Amino acid sequence: MLDSKIPKGALADKWTDYKSSVPLVSPANKRGIEIIVIGTGLAGSSAAASLAELGYKVKAFCFQDSPRRAHSIAAQGGINAAKNYQNDGDSVHRLFYDTIKGGDYRSREANVHRLAECSADIIDQCVAQGVPFAREYGGLLDNRSFGGVQVSRTFYAKGQTGQQLLLGAYSALSRQVAKGNVTMYTRHEMVELVKVDGKARGIIARDLVSGELERHSGHAVLLCTGGYSNVFFLSTNAMMSNVTAAWKAHRKGAYMANPCFTQIHPTCIPVSGESQSKLTLMSESLRNDGRIWVPKHKKDAEAIRSGKLKATDLKEADRDYYLERRYPAFGNLVPRDVASRAAKERCDAGYGVNATGQAVYLDFAAAFMRYGQEEASVKGINNPSQDELRSMGEKVIENKYGNLFQMYEKITADNPYKTPMMIYPAVHYTMGGIWVDYDLMTTVPGLFALGEANFSDHGANRLGASALMQGLADGYFVIPYTIGNFLSQDIRTGTIATDSPEFVEAEQVARDRMEAFLNNKGTRSVDSFHKALGKIMWAKCGMARNAEDLKSAAAEIRELRDSFYKNVKVTGTMDSMNPELDKAGRVADFMELGELMCMDALAREESCGGHFRTEYQSEDGEALRQDDSMTFVSAWEFNGNDPGKATLHKEDLAFESVELKTRSYK
Repeated sequence: MLDSKIPKGALADKWTDYKSSVPLVSPANKRGIEIIVIGTGLAGSSAAASLAELGYKVKAFCFQDSPRRAHSIAAQGGINAAKNYQNDGDSVHRLFYDTIKGGDYRSREANVHRLAECSADIIDQCVAQGVPFAREYGGLLDNRSFGGVQVSRTFYAKGQTGQQLLLGAYSALSRQVAKGNVTMYTRHEMVELVKVDGKARGIIARDLVSGELERHSGHAVLLCTGGYSNVFFLSTNAMMSNVTAAWKAHRKGAYMANPCFTQIHPTCIPVSGESQSKLTLMSESLRNDGRIWVPKHKKDAEAIRSGKLKATDLKEADRDYYLERRYPAFGNLVPRDVASRAAKERCDAGYGVNATGQAVYLDFAAAFMRYGQEEASVKGINNPSQDELRSMGEKVIENKYGNLFQMYEKITADNPYKTPMMIYPAVHYTMGGIWVDYDLMTTVPGLFALGEANFSDHGANRLGASALMQGLADGYFVIPYTIGNFLSQDIRTGTIATDSPEFVEAEQVARDRMEAFLNNKGTRSVDSFHKALGKIMWAKCGMARNAEDLKSAAAEIRELRDSFYKNVKVTGTMDSMNPELDKAGRVADFMELGELMCMDALAREESCGGHFRTEYQSEDGEALRQDDSMTFVSAWEFNGNDPGKATLHKEDLAFESVELKTRSYK
């Protein structure tokens, strides 16, 4: 029976009351407790720094050469917080409600409200660290809007918000490293979780430079390893992003929750060819000023695809701003799942605008003229020409999004100031993850999951600019309190030895697995199998799913996995740097995860958020939830060394403060 450990009392008081009554660990006892943190992105760096500041001894691991290279750095658009600086009606409750609604009512109320409460503190913390958030003319912090909301609550640092926030967290982490409270292990990857007497007590890590397997013990283990979007091969995630640490924990008893809830981001640079290895995100913030459209007539779309017509040749009357047409209340700022499905529908209907027919336009022409008119008024320029207006407007847009426009031009060789961007949905984020309770502890005592690695806050769809908010809330403000609930019972444990049978066995399991890859006599590369898996997942468990496809996908993945172990070729040796060996282990875990995702999508007989089952849709093609039977968190238990034998457990979701109703952004 899953126990989410949600505190009693009124929703708005739960977190405050919890903090007032949670067991504490004294400063003297903290010095004798070691905590392992896996991953040093926003969640990991903030958690490691905060716990070390409290006095715990922390070991932090990352597979990059520096925490500054964590994938958090790629976040562009901003971070949400209920500060209401714009005086536009925002509040903690509104942020809470928008997040619950945006997630299509498939998240836990108590966790989401806590996130909204912590949001304002995050901004204060980051400003104190020197994070250079954008400011208005008068010096106050600026805000912009993101999808699924009708207020401006997103704080940003141009198009580099993730980078700046990570540098802030990294500076806090570096301070603790310098003081000796954090031991930093770069170029190390967790390859096994170690349990002693049922509790998470350490890890086996591989030194990615020397190839050596190392044993590390701790009184608790924190997984801050991000999401698993790379199960699709092509995603906006960094190519090394993987599910291995989370999956090793899953195999040792940590339940995997809602694994089929994956987010497709609507504004990404389209796929360009078969040899492509990753996709690039164009920030959702661009939808503040860019208008999304396709040709109104198929003949024009066909002419554009064949190169006979340019986007700028079409008159306004011949353009279909389909998001503004279908969702007038939110327009181009509908949630990501809604915008992505709408783009797919237009392209599937034959209105796509690139050579493959899988792209729509994101056009800034109207914004150039609007901002140009404002600049002309401010500067007292009477009767400016159209060219003057456009030039002034382009400079305003450059100040807001310049690095994004530059990145787009470098990748596509098209100048987005002169011709509309072409975009198409791509896999970006995973709302599913390891199941955690209110304390962020998994079903393995002593094992915690933070940030994107857990499932807790975003339901079936994450709103834009909320990932950074969750990662920093979990690391700076939640785990420093909740981990005490577990560690307060551990103050007499003492140092945990790494020569116990459990550590020896875990190391041998990892060694045997790697040697099996190296000794295999296959002929196919690891990447070829990863790409084949991605094609199955995208085609049958991507933006649109159905029972028949999901069943066949699971069978195809099992067949592919069998072939992988028989035919994969891994060169090199065990006792040296061997990226191909590292990659083989990650792809092996993706193979198992992919099957579980299909099983989860098949079991969830409804459409909600990013999970769209074509059998469950309204007459106008919108997601159709089944609240009577599907208002739960699916939590899968690994069984029998086979993902296909996983057991489904359900955590029923109770909604006391919001009314379940069909989402409408019209």
